Amino acid sequence: MTEIKELLRDYLDHLEIEKNRSVKTRENYEHYLTVFLSRADVRSPKDITPEAVREFRVRLARENLKKSTQSYYVIALRNFLKYLAKRDVPALAAEKVELPKVPMRQIEIIEESDLLRLLVAPQGATLRALRDRAILETLFSTGLRVSELCALGRYLNFDRGELTVRGKGGKLRVVFLAPRAAKAVKEYLAKRKDADEALFVSLSVARPGKEPKVLGRIIPRAVQRLVVHYAKAAGITGRITPHGLRHLFATDLLRNGADLRSVQEMLGHSSVSTTQVYTHITNRELKEVHKAFHARRRT
Repeated sequence: MTEIKELLRDYLDHLEIEKNRSVKTRENYEHYLTVFLSRADVRSPKDITPEAVREFRVRLARENLKKSTQSYYVIALRNFLKYLAKRDVPALAAEKVELPKVPMRQIEIIEESDLLRLLVAPQGATLRALRDRAILETLFSTGLRVSELCALGRYLNFDRGELTVRGKGGKLRVVFLAPRAAKAVKEYLAKRKDADEALFVSLSVARPGKEPKVLGRIIPRAVQRLVVHYAKAAGITGRITPHGLRHLFATDLLRNGADLRSVQEMLGHSSVSTTQVYTHITNRELKEVHKAFHARRRT
């Protein structure tokens, strides 16, 4: 094993064990760094030169990768260089690798009237309808990532209206079920006759007059299809996904006066700068209010 491969393995172990990053994060970093080391023909830290980095970034740009994707490679490289510096391994200084300027992410959200139609789109008292209604209400009430929703356990403390979830990097946080969401989940669980420990489960196709069989924990892709299905059923023309409901959750809190730090905590963002993207939505709304009402006094 070459020197650089040994250092890379040590760094990935450091990420997973000492930094408590998830296995998925480790896999992503391994991919980004392995691609760089291979393309730049890096065999030791001294081979990571400004020229090698520049040539690699030019290649990424010419492959027409999105700016955000290009930035992942650069962030991974910078963090690897910082690790080498902490280990007193002579290498290029991380600050000499500049991060690309990434355009502000544009978030599209549906109108409140569309949201209300979506939440009531699952009609009926079948197990599938009750499950789907509970999923939609829970997504909007908690702002959970779809992977976090799928990982929820069945046994909840409804008296407190709280859920403890394990988010990115294995970090625990508390989210809250609004009364309407709690009611939907209770009705769904009351219909369940199985012993599966997952809160939300996949269901077989029901035969006439029979309830569907529980097939185990629901997967993110199934939740994504479910949201798209009910969006169409509700006549929503805009694009809506489970993550879109997370956006709506955050925007709804900010519109109604929640402070940014509290929203950051509930979303499980490690940095408040990630949460700040939602302020651009609410700021636009404030501008329209100012235009409509303040200007009225001067006409």
